[in-house]
Amino acid sequence: MSKVPLKEIHHQVDFCVVGGEMAGLIAAMSAARHGAKVLLMNDRPVLGGNASSEIRMWIRGCHGRNNQETGILEEILLENMYRTPDRNYSIWDSILFEKAKMEPNITLLLNTSCNSLTMDGQRIKSVRAWQLTTYTWHTVQARYFADCSGDSILAPLSGAEYRMGREAASEFGEDIGPEVEDKQTMGMTCMIQARETGRPVTFISPVWAAKFDDEDMLKYRGHDLSSYTTNFWWMELGGNQDSIHDTEELRDELLKIAFGVWDHIKNVGDHGAQNWDLEWVGFLPGKRESRRYMGDHILTQNDVRAEGRFDDMVAYGGWTMDDHHPDGFLHKGKPNIFHPAPTPYGIPYRCLYSKNIDNLFFAGRNISTTHAALSSTRVMATCAILGQAVGTAASIAVQQDCSPRDVYLNHILLLKQTLMDDDCYLPWNTRDVGDISKDALLAASEGDPLPLRNGTDRPVGKTDNGWAGSLGSFVEYRFDQPTQINRCRFVFDSDLERDSCTGHEKYKTLPMLCNRFYNMEPFGFPQTMVKDFDLVYLDEDGEWKLLKQVRNNYQRLCFVKVQVTTKAIRFIPRETWGYEKAHVFAWDVR
Repeated sequence: MSKVPLKEIHHQVDFCVVGGEMAGLIAAMSAARHGAKVLLMNDRPVLGGNASSEIRMWIRGCHGRNNQETGILEEILLENMYRTPDRNYSIWDSILFEKAKMEPNITLLLNTSCNSLTMDGQRIKSVRAWQLTTYTWHTVQARYFADCSGDSILAPLSGAEYRMGREAASEFGEDIGPEVEDKQTMGMTCMIQARETGRPVTFISPVWAAKFDDEDMLKYRGHDLSSYTTNFWWMELGGNQDSIHDTEELRDELLKIAFGVWDHIKNVGDHGAQNWDLEWVGFLPGKRESRRYMGDHILTQNDVRAEGRFDDMVAYGGWTMDDHHPDGFLHKGKPNIFHPAPTPYGIPYRCLYSKNIDNLFFAGRNISTTHAALSSTRVMATCAILGQAVGTAASIAVQQDCSPRDVYLNHILLLKQTLMDDDCYLPWNTRDVGDISKDALLAASEGDPLPLRNGTDRPVGKTDNGWAGSLGSFVEYRFDQPTQINRCRFVFDSDLERDSCTGHEKYKTLPMLCNRFYNMEPFGFPQTMVKDFDLVYLDEDGEWKLLKQVRNNYQRLCFVKVQVTTKAIRFIPRETWGYEKAHVFAWDVR
């Protein structure tokens, strides 16, 4: 019998995203929504990376009041809160899948691992990947590429400059770095989750599990099951090994620790775990650090501490510089050190594209930073908004037929305004609301409506930047002459403080949870959101006519397409998801 060659499929797109974690997914969605033809390639069967059901780390980001990240990330989180009050990981996976699969401009390849590429000078011409489930080779030719793979697979394949490990403190004047540079990183974790059953449950530890017979062996490692947020992140190894090539060996050791910790909780001392069952163990380690690309700027500890007020700021961070000891679980002291960072601080666009590969973007934990700055930028909500910045920049590069660097040199204001229009908050920047809204008379039946067009779509400090009105009240724009209106843009209050409290009863809107309590009540949806509203317009006879009814809205950013020529248009909130008044941060017309 003759040999049969393996199947080969060729794709040609504008933008190829390698890696489907939150940054990669959102980069693909953003570019596709702005008109680019996109292929999203992920080597796992599900999207979301560390946030997926395979790893189950909950998404965290900027500390501080009303600093929660928005944009496409908030869209996804609100979709999840609306669709799964019980916070079911299978539904979460399906939502991430749906966002990519149902986007007309995205071709999605799952279970597909990139392992080679071809170059054309200093540009990547194509990448080649193996799809395990179909035993098929896929070759993707694209004008632009983004590496959102975490481990930066395109770096060694393309020759893109990158770093791995910790810089000496003296190189960038970072006082939290080691005296001498090294190759050590933060480690990786196999997570576990538990479920309270309402009846006694026994646990028989496997013979190969680690043994922790003394409480002091888990000193500084919180393992109290009384909180939704106990997620055992400190079961960490690999920082003093190769965090890429040693992953399989480290996974084996992490599983020994994971089952040993659960054995300790169940069978050593009294941890109140009699009725608790080990519901899930992650066999795919969640990584914190490996390769970091080098861009036109390297974000440092000092940039973070100085608040990062860059002219080309396209995203922000605000997690503390949370540096984990390279020895991880084997370290006898505290597993990490929280070095202070301002909330928020800006991250420049120049950290998101390669300094020496002309068509390569990147987003996620692999952006151009030092190890010290990475200890803050690596968290997933920050990575997600970096992904939206990259996807939007790629769409501009497609439209303008220019390089990622040229977007910085010639189109950075367009990039920033597009991001803000898509509800990506950029501290210290103001969104342009357009001349129609600026020039119109803005009035309300109650309250001050002027903040609705001030270009800041959330509370900042003590300034609310919103309008509050009773249900059935109205806000209106009046124009000097009949004006064509095609789009209404709203930003509603999705409660950006919803994760800021501690204690069981206050975590009612968490997007995900770590441990599941017996007879746990469903988690809520932000009551501050406007659910139903009407748009009415003034017709030629001076009568108010219904233009659009919007019902069951559950998104913070809401674009309403209309086609009307009028001298006045009104917004009338009819119902919220629980609050007595409507609270709106933006309404402008185009």
